Amino acid sequence: MESVWTKTAKRPDFESLDQDITTDVLVIGGGMTGILCGYLLKEAGVSCVIVEADKICSGTTGNTTGKLTVQHGLIYHKLIRSFGVEAAKRYLDANREALAKYQSLCRSIDCDFEKRDSYVYALHDRQKLEKELKALERIGCRASFVEDLPLPFPVAGAVKIAQQAEFHPLKFAFAAARELSIYENTMVTELCPNGARTKEHQITAKTVIVATHFPFVNTHGSYFLKLYQHRSYLIGLENGPDLNGMYVDEDQKGYTFRNYGDLLLVGGGGHRTGKKGGGPQVPETLAARCYPDAKIVYRWAAQDCMPLDDLPYIGRYSAMTPDLYVATGFRKWGMTGAMTAAMLLTDLILDRESPYVGLFSPSRSILRRQLAVNALESAVNLATPTLPRCPHMGCALKYNPAEETWDCPCHGSRFTKDGRLIDNPALHDMKTPAQ
Repeated sequence: MESVWTKTAKRPDFESLDQDITTDVLVIGGGMTGILCGYLLKEAGVSCVIVEADKICSGTTGNTTGKLTVQHGLIYHKLIRSFGVEAAKRYLDANREALAKYQSLCRSIDCDFEKRDSYVYALHDRQKLEKELKALERIGCRASFVEDLPLPFPVAGAVKIAQQAEFHPLKFAFAAARELSIYENTMVTELCPNGARTKEHQITAKTVIVATHFPFVNTHGSYFLKLYQHRSYLIGLENGPDLNGMYVDEDQKGYTFRNYGDLLLVGGGGHRTGKKGGGPQVPETLAARCYPDAKIVYRWAAQDCMPLDDLPYIGRYSAMTPDLYVATGFRKWGMTGAMTAAMLLTDLILDRESPYVGLFSPSRSILRRQLAVNALESAVNLATPTLPRCPHMGCALKYNPAEETWDCPCHGSRFTKDGRLIDNPALHDMKTPAQ
């Protein structure tokens, strides 16, 4: 499966690391977050190196929907309830600044950037939409209720925020990366007090940013308890209608829609990685039923890190690691999340004041309902006696027949049938029963 983005962008090539090096900042991970961190740090005059275990943007960034919006589901009502009005307003402001930064950069980067209205719809519960509208009004965000949508099924309505945007994520990322110091096919195997090591070389750095999607260091931060991963599936349709906007269901199991050029992109079938439910047949079945004259020309899947409390973890990796930073848990909104993270981490590294430090702090309370769910999932799978096991923390892997992969229901690592690592936090291939 390859996304429309990977098929329609010219990928730059970078050498692998072949010697010991020294830099001010080392960024581990060459997705959108890592590239933006490198870009903004270079813009600020800071020496920075990015290392990527595979090819840049070969993971989540190449499989996104490419939406740029402050509207991350029906989140603002939840944030006010959990953290208060001021915290919800800061979250809105952080994402507004991220969207504005993209708009500024895209003036000089050819990446199919277009303004689009954004809609979050509900199939049945209009009351949820009304609560979100009141929450948005309280924090100063102009939004409106829309009853009729050009979707292929009836809805209770939608919350609309105008003048958001969409783009081609890989055209943007590859253009931003071309002038940066990047090493591909360079896996960090361990962190050291003065930087990090690959299998053969030392990278000396004053500061390290872990931008690896799911953080791979288990000795700090408890990310194995604070995160789980969620899969969803997308298709690109020829001869589909132009919906003139970006649409997403307020339910994680629902559908997402946007157009790109002559294509209609449809996503759905979401489920926790390693668990049953959903699957690639969900958007395909919808397309066959609702768009019978359309043809599927692209198929791909996305995987996202989900935090405990709906807020990303951006900041110091833990209270005990002053020169180690992290950005993760974007909850399916990784494009604006990546820019928010890059802007905040740049401020932290340069000792600049930021109103967002506490809001996104990875050291905030983990006493949330999802913590018990994550802990129980890990305990059950650790106690399951079946093989194969995940090399990350030993959980029992589940076979995914739809994608022919072995998936970890604890933390979301994924492997091919013959054991090759696809998605982290695992750092090694799995051992197959024959081994």
